Amino acid sequence: MERVNQLTDILQREVMDYHGPALKAKTYYFENVDHLAFTVIIVPDYQYPRKSKTTVTVMAHIVGDVIVIDEDITDRPLYEALLQAGVPREQIVLAYAGETLPVEMDRQS
Repeated sequence: MERVNQLTDILQREVMDYHGPALKAKTYYFENVDHLAFTVIIVPDYQYPRKSKTTVTVMAHIVGDVIVIDEDITDRPLYEALLQAGVPREQIVLAYAGETLPVEMDRQS
């Protein structure tokens, strides 16, 4: 349980780091701690003509002791931040890039 708590703290901190000022848009950080899921979305600023849609910028959740990155459209990949924070690469699944959980773990999600 301690390892999951540590992963949760790391993931929460690293995803939250993507929340901040954006040009002609607003960013929002959301979390669902019960499901160990964290996300940042970008919403276009309605004061300007809308040229884009609301977008999930980065989204990840934890299954067992693995971080699954569901979406990452940033120019500084979340998995690199997680590696820097000490999460081993074998505990990171890039679902947005087609990686999958091992079958036994997929049943837990």
